[in-house]
Amino acid sequence: MTTRHVHLQAEGVSVLLEHRPRGLPRVLHWGAALGAVTDDDAAALAAALSRQSSKGTLDAAWQVSLSPAEGDGWTGRPGMQLRRGGVLHHARWVETDHVATDDALVARARDAASDLELTVRVSIETGGVVWVAQSLRHTGDPVAAPPPGAADATPGASGRVGPSAPVEIEWLESALPVPTTTDTLTTFDGRWAREKRPVTTAMPAGSTVRQSRRGRPGHDAPTVVIASERAPRWGSGRLWAAHAAWSSDTTYRVDRVTDAVTLIGAGELLRPGEIVLAPGDEYAAPRVAFVWSEAGLDGFSARTHTWLRGRAQHPRTPRPLILNTWEAVYFEHETTRLLALAERAAEVGIERFVLDDGWFQGRRDDTTSLGDWVVDRTVWPEGLTPLAQRVHDLGMQFGLWFEPEMVSLDSDVARAHPEWLLHDPGHLDHEPELSWRTQYVLDLANPGAYAHVLGQIDDAVREVGVDFIKWDHNRDLVESTHDGRPGGHVQMLAVYRLIAELKARHPGLEIESCSSGGARTDLGILEVCDRVWASDSNDPVERQDIQRWTSLLLPPEIVGAHIGPTTSHSSGRTTDLSYRMATSLMGSSGFEWDILSCDDDETAAIARFGALYKELRGIVHAGAVVHPDLRDPAWRVTGFATPDASVVVVATIASLEDARAERLRLTWLDPDRRYRVRVRREIGETQYGWIAPEWYMAGEIELPGRLLVEAGLQLPTLWPVQAFVLHVTSVD
Repeated sequence: MTTRHVHLQAEGVSVLLEHRPRGLPRVLHWGAALGAVTDDDAAALAAALSRQSSKGTLDAAWQVSLSPAEGDGWTGRPGMQLRRGGVLHHARWVETDHVATDDALVARARDAASDLELTVRVSIETGGVVWVAQSLRHTGDPVAAPPPGAADATPGASGRVGPSAPVEIEWLESALPVPTTTDTLTTFDGRWAREKRPVTTAMPAGSTVRQSRRGRPGHDAPTVVIASERAPRWGSGRLWAAHAAWSSDTTYRVDRVTDAVTLIGAGELLRPGEIVLAPGDEYAAPRVAFVWSEAGLDGFSARTHTWLRGRAQHPRTPRPLILNTWEAVYFEHETTRLLALAERAAEVGIERFVLDDGWFQGRRDDTTSLGDWVVDRTVWPEGLTPLAQRVHDLGMQFGLWFEPEMVSLDSDVARAHPEWLLHDPGHLDHEPELSWRTQYVLDLANPGAYAHVLGQIDDAVREVGVDFIKWDHNRDLVESTHDGRPGGHVQMLAVYRLIAELKARHPGLEIESCSSGGARTDLGILEVCDRVWASDSNDPVERQDIQRWTSLLLPPEIVGAHIGPTTSHSSGRTTDLSYRMATSLMGSSGFEWDILSCDDDETAAIARFGALYKELRGIVHAGAVVHPDLRDPAWRVTGFATPDASVVVVATIASLEDARAERLRLTWLDPDRRYRVRVRREIGETQYGWIAPEWYMAGEIELPGRLLVEAGLQLPTLWPVQAFVLHVTSVD
């Protein structure tokens, strides 16, 4: 059999594939760029990586295809699983054509027995992120397709069905091989108000999966699967990772089998019967991002942040300082007070004023009215236009909260259209536990429900003058049913379409993905949204890690990070204002606080912080995110580095182990340049123990880069839960 090889190479990354007429391409290498590779060299490498088949084993190679199957001699989880006529179907793929460039391959293959056509696209995009996209299309003749229950759809005595039979897709996942030197696995877990908790374990044996079945990724979402050589570090070490760009149910997979390479991957989790292809139908699986780094977790972030920042739709304007009204007033909407809050916001430098839940008809608590997106005239007799106009006159943008995917049974829309709910109608009256936060899900794949929500939001945005939508999603989906089938897939596609259509109708409108905090912060939702809300917790101690790990995948400019009140509403913890401000500086900053209740000193500090945020956001929101390695687990240090300047947030989350603190080495600086390091005390004074170095007390120092890189700065012995901000600038 003749073979030839496809070498994709860009952005310091290579994917080398062994291309075969029968079957799908096999991946020989994914990782560091290989440079020029001739076809002869690639063939020799394939031979170097092959094995001699021994007695008692399948006559199959160790290398696996882009969609490994049992028929390849693969004993792990198949790349896809299909059923025809209720029977497991083993496809035999024969390539029909392929197109390769320097950085992308599109291969098409056909399974004659089922009339299925598989298309696989592998591409290396900006930042060196490898994307794999797969789709299955049923190419059978619709005219020849038998009716349900006919012989062509049911196995006969031979166990076979005709090629035009419908095909159920149980899963279609993307996976790539990683070296067997990867001995550690990292994914994520969490809960409401404590999202993105890393879970690092030894690489598990066999085939394992982690799945989300919440109709959204969830607060406990795996988010990524990272295979590393030993425990992952921030600034060093090799790792390979995968992330599914999908905002509903997902599967993350790892296959560590003993007789083949190790695979990592991901895909959409489909319920039985959810996707059934009849002739002419096509299923496009969510794209999966694969990231290789030889510079640890920071190297991973550098690639994904570069990819996101390179998109045409990525926000280009400075990220505004926000005031959101939720923790300021909750449902107590009163025109005079909210106007006063807007006035104060403008005085302290707020740039975007967001009116949260409680503005629409009948919404005095969280038990009613979702789905009726019209202004409550008993609270706002003149509508929201006067408030929005005043906000605009004060030089701020106006934002408004919606939860478009949800509906309350106590609402006009639910009373008029109970058939629009995304639940089994036979269960609704008998199983009230399907409610969640006293709300249900609106079936946006239903054309009537979709048109209703689109029309009401469109009217509100146009009439009120809305610049920004906080798009919330406060519950999991349970037993979602659309037209008698599981409805999660079509619901998510409808949500994507709805957001995209609203933005097309209103150029410049920005939309934030909020899902009772950080339960939907994936790259799929960011195809249509401009920002994510990382967590409903504004406790800055919790936020230090929430921000840190959310920013592993997402750059700080699109991760909301707000300053809450002195005592956190989510945890009850009391913290200094300076600590809350330093933590907020790590993302897209704002306030979730009744600033009318602040005293004069607090108000002055808020104004100083607003000016500081505007000065430094150009560095934080454009720089590489770096995490200097320190030994003491109480430290949290995050840097944001551009070629000429850096911002470093230094914080503690507990008491330090040593009386003399560690040195902070600024390893990312240019050794051949000279730098000025300043402590930015606009946020207030930081409490420290009995040891504070001279440079910190003076507030600034100048040193050559090589000394800051190699020797570093002596840190002060901070008290627990304290923080300060460093501003590093080149002076030559």
